[in-house]
Amino acid sequence: MRRRSCFGFLFCGIFLPGILGFPQTNTSIDCDSLLPNYEAEPQTSASPYIIDTSFDNFEAGNEILVTLKGVKGVGFKGFNLQAREIEGDVPVGTFKITDPNTKGLECRNVTNSAISHANSDVKEKVTTTWIAPHDVRDLHFIATVVQDLEKFWVGIQSKTLTRTHSEPVNGTEKSKRKVCFECIC
Repeated sequence: MRRRSCFGFLFCGIFLPGILGFPQTNTSIDCDSLLPNYEAEPQTSASPYIIDTSFDNFEAGNEILVTLKGVKGVGFKGFNLQAREIEGDVPVGTFKITDPNTKGLECRNVTNSAISHANSDVKEKVTTTWIAPHDVRDLHFIATVVQDLEKFWVGIQSKTLTRTHSEPVNGTEKSKRKVCFECIC
């Protein structure tokens, strides 16, 4: 009888998490393809998730609040969120980890260049802060969101954020305007 109890406990501990929901161990989403590391096909229907940003424009060094959330309270268990230049396929900038449901990822050898789920709890939204790098063009945030093992959406995009170029405030930057000292009329 004791042997059966041990077997039952072992069976439940190993297989039940995968049967009932999002597995606890080693479930990740690839930084480049944004695909989960298990066999399933992405949904082709409209995504029930959106990405909101606190600003439409940014400059180098700006901190932008980014929120990934389900429409009408639709929950999710896993995600991968990145900033990418328009037509780009490499994460840019870095994230500050402030939400306990998130963790930073190292993509292309850059720490916190993407964020992901820190647990398999159902979330209705996650919020993070993204820091704009110096040499980046217009961009958007892009995500994969996993509702459960059978349903996930790839390539969810935010609105486009436009890079603005500020004028120098203290006049230390050299002027690019040429002055004509000798003019020929």
